[in-house]
Amino acid sequence: MAGHLVKAGHEVAVWNRTQAKSRQWITAHGGHVGKTIPHAVKDADFIFLCVGEDKDVYAVMDEVIMAATSGAIVVDHTTASSECARTCYENASGKGLGFVDAPVSGGETGAISGQLTIMCGGDKSDFNRADRIMQVYAKTTRHMGPSGAGQLTKMVNQICIAGILQGLAEGLHFARKAGLDVGEVVQAIGKGAAQSWQMDNRAATMGRDEYDFGFAVDWMRKDLGMAIRAAEDIGARLDLVRLVDGYYADVQNMGGNRWDTSSLLRRLT
Repeated sequence: MAGHLVKAGHEVAVWNRTQAKSRQWITAHGGHVGKTIPHAVKDADFIFLCVGEDKDVYAVMDEVIMAATSGAIVVDHTTASSECARTCYENASGKGLGFVDAPVSGGETGAISGQLTIMCGGDKSDFNRADRIMQVYAKTTRHMGPSGAGQLTKMVNQICIAGILQGLAEGLHFARKAGLDVGEVVQAIGKGAAQSWQMDNRAATMGRDEYDFGFAVDWMRKDLGMAIRAAEDIGARLDLVRLVDGYYADVQNMGGNRWDTSSLLRRLT
C-alpha cells in the first residue's frame, strides 16, 4: 500500500517495529525510514497505520497523537474493534487531528494490486480528504457513518466470509466423498448461483490441500471474536459465526494457526 503511494508521487516515510523491514522496504521502493514513530509522522499530512489488534493501535496512537502536526488525518487500516476506533477518534480530535477507521478487504493480493475495498467511519470531511490518497491503492472506498462504522462494516464482511468458507469446505468435502472430480465440480457450478470470491480464489488450493498462505486463522478468530462481542452488545444473533469460530478453534488445535482461512476443509478430512 505504501509502495503505491510512492509510485503516485507522494513523499512517504515508513516505520516498522522491526527496523530491518523498514530498511528493506526503502531499498525496494524508495521513501524514507522513520527511526521512531514520532520521527515518521512529524510534519505528515496523512498518517496511515495497519497493525495487529486493539492494543497495537492504542500503543501506536499514543505516540502519533503526541507527535503529529495539528490538522493531520490519521487513517487506521487495522481491523480493530469499534470501541477502539471511537476512543482513538476522541483522543485524536482532542489534539486537533482527524481520525478515520478504515479497515480493508482484499488481503495481500488486493494490497499488491491496488484493488482493496475500504470501509470507513469518522467525519465525512476527514474521509473526503483522505479518500483521494486511499484511491491510489483501493478499488472501492465508502464512508459508512460516524467513528466506528467502518469497523462494524468490516465485521459484517467477516461474518459473511465465515459462512461462505464453511459452505465451500463442506461442498468440496461432499464432492470428494461422492467420488466426483473436485475441479470439474467447481467448473460446473462456479459460474452459477454458488459462485463466490472464495470459490474463484480458494477452491483450487483447497482441492490441493494447500494452506500456507493468505489470511491466517488466528486473525480470522480475532475478527470473529470482535463480531461476536459486538453482537452481544447490540442484541444480534450470530449462530453460524459462533459455530464456524469453533471450527476455526479446531483448526488451531491441529496446528493451523497461520494457515489460510480456507483450511476449514482440512478439519473435515
